[in-house]
Amino acid sequence: MDRADFVHLVRLSEHASADDSARYRRSVAAFAALGYLWVLGCLGLSVGIIAWVLASIGEVRFNFTRGWLLLFALGLLWATLRALWVRFDEPEGIELHREDAPALFEALDRIRARIKGPPVHHVYLDDDFNASIRQVPRFGLFGGAVNSLSIGLPLLMMLDRRRLLSVLAHEYGHLRGNHGRLSAWIYRTRLSWLKLDASLQRNEGVMALFSQAFFRWYFPRFAAKTFALARQDEYEADRISGRLLGAPVAGAALTEIAIKANWYANEFWPWHWARAEHEPMPPGPFEALRKRVRTPPDDDFARQALREAMRRVSDLEDTHPVLRDRLEALGQKAAMPEWSMRPALEMLVDRKKWIAHFDSQWRRAHAADWKQHHAHRSRIRERIAVLAARGERNTPDEMVEWADSERRLDPSAPVRVRYESALRIAPEHPGALRGLAQMLPASDREARLAVLERLHGSGAASRWWAAKSAVASLEDPDAGPHDEEALKLWRGRLKEAEEAETRAWEEITGTPFFSQISRHDLNDYELGELRADLVRCLPASRAWLVRKNLREFPWRRAYIVFVELPGLDDEDRWNLCRQLEQTLTLPGAALVLWAGHSPKLEDIEREAFGAVWVRDA
Repeated sequence: MDRADFVHLVRLSEHASADDSARYRRSVAAFAALGYLWVLGCLGLSVGIIAWVLASIGEVRFNFTRGWLLLFALGLLWATLRALWVRFDEPEGIELHREDAPALFEALDRIRARIKGPPVHHVYLDDDFNASIRQVPRFGLFGGAVNSLSIGLPLLMMLDRRRLLSVLAHEYGHLRGNHGRLSAWIYRTRLSWLKLDASLQRNEGVMALFSQAFFRWYFPRFAAKTFALARQDEYEADRISGRLLGAPVAGAALTEIAIKANWYANEFWPWHWARAEHEPMPPGPFEALRKRVRTPPDDDFARQALREAMRRVSDLEDTHPVLRDRLEALGQKAAMPEWSMRPALEMLVDRKKWIAHFDSQWRRAHAADWKQHHAHRSRIRERIAVLAARGERNTPDEMVEWADSERRLDPSAPVRVRYESALRIAPEHPGALRGLAQMLPASDREARLAVLERLHGSGAASRWWAAKSAVASLEDPDAGPHDEEALKLWRGRLKEAEEAETRAWEEITGTPFFSQISRHDLNDYELGELRADLVRCLPASRAWLVRKNLREFPWRRAYIVFVELPGLDDEDRWNLCRQLEQTLTLPGAALVLWAGHSPKLEDIEREAFGAVWVRDA
C-alpha cells in the first residue's frame, strides 16, 4: 500500500469515528478479529490436511502429491504455531518493588482505585525521559495480558510529584475499562502482528511467503483503520489525567515536559558530550543532570521551545496528538509553567543507589564511544590551532571552518569576527553569511534580516534556510514589532523554497536506493561531525554514506545514510531513522535507511562504497 492510500484510509476511519463512534469501534474489532481468523483458519487447514494424509496412508499408496501436501501442512502448522506464540522482550530497566518506592506504589494504587483498571504487574525504572505503560499478551495471541509501567529517571528528576502523577494517570488511563479494553486489545494485537511480521521476514520459506502475502495486504489496512482509535485513546487518557489531578496540573505537566525534553536533548546532552574534550574517561551523566535541573531552563530558550512545540501539527507519523491539540482538549492555554521545584525523585527511597546504577551502566555502554569522541574533539582543537596560526592568511572557506569549529567546541564562542573577515574577501560566501546570521542577537532583527536577504540571493542552495530563519525571526514577538509586509514577503519565499525542497525530497525517496549515487563528498571536518553524531546513537553499529545526485537539482547536496541497527524491531528502527534525518550533521538533506529486509545488508555492503563509521567494540 502506498502512502496516499494509507492516508485515505486513515481519513475514512477518522470520519467514521466522528460520525458514529460505537459503530466505528465495532468495525475495528471485526477487522482485528479477521487477523485472528486467518491464523485460526491456517491452523485448522494444516491440522485437517495432516489428519487426512495420515488417515489415507492405510487405504491408498503414499505418493508424491500426498508427501507434498504433508510437507505443506507441516510448514503451515509450524508458521501458525509461531504466530500463536509470539514472544515479547522484557522492558528495559530495573524492576522496582514496593519497598524501593512505597510512595510511588501507593499513588499507583490510588490511581487504579479511581480508574477501576487492572493491576500493574511490574514497574520498571529506566534512563529515558519518558513514562510508558505496556500491555503484552501472556500466552501469545491469546490469554491474559501483563501490564508493565516504565518510568524514566530523568522524568523523576525534572517533574514534581503531582505532575508526575498526572503523567502516570495518563498512562494508566490506557488500561481503563469498557472502551479501554478494546483499545488495549487492539494495541496488543498490533504488537503481535508487528512481531510476527518481523519474524516472517527473516524466514524465506514457502509458508513465510504465503503468510507475508496476507500480512502485506492486512497490516497496513489494520494500522490505518485503527489510527483514529489510537488517537482517541490518547485524548481519553489525557481527560482521565485531568479528572484525577486537575486539568491545570495535566496541562502544566505537558507543557513542562515539552520544554524540558527540548532542553534535555539540545542543551544537556551536547553539554555532557562536550566534556569529552577535557575528560578522557566518561563521567556519569545522571548525577550531573540531578544538579543541573535545580536551575530552570533559560527564559529565552524556554519561550522558544514552547513556540516550536506549539507550531507542530498532528500528522500520521505518530498517533500521539501534538501539544497544541492536547492543551485545547484539556481546556488549557499555552503558557510558561511554574517550574517544578521539588522533584518526584524523592519518591524513591534510595535515590543515590539508582543514580549510581544508571551512571555506571552509561559509562560501561559508552566507554568506547567516549574515547572516539575525545579523539574527535582533540582533532578539532588541533585543526583550530593550525587555522589560528595562519590568521588572516586563511581563505574564506578556512575562515568559516575556523569559526564553525570553535562553535562546535563552544556554541557561545565569540567568532563573529571570523565570519566578517571571510565576507570582506568573499561578500556572498553562503557559509559566512549563515554563520553571521546565527551570531547576530535575536533582538537585532533588522541586521539579521539584511544578512538573510544577502544569503537568499547568494544561490538556490541557501534559499530554504534563509527564508525559514527570516520567518522565524519575524514571527518572534521578542525580536521586535510586527512587520506584516516583510512577513508576507518571506512567507512567500519560504513557500517557494519548500516546494523545491519537496520536489528534491521526492527525488531522493522516489528513486531506487542505489541509483544516481556516488561516493560521498564530505571533507574531513564534515565527516568527523557525522561520525561524532553516530557515536552518540547507541543502537547503531555501522554506517554507510553515499551522495544522491539529483537530476532536477544537480547543485543540491543530498545523501542517503544506511545504518545497521541490531537489537531493535522494525518500528523502533523506523522511528530512529526519522529522528536521525533531523539530527545528523550533514551539509544537505539526508534519507536514513536501516540495513534489513529492504535494502538488505549484503546489497548495502556491495553498493555503498564501504562503511564510513564502525562502532568500536
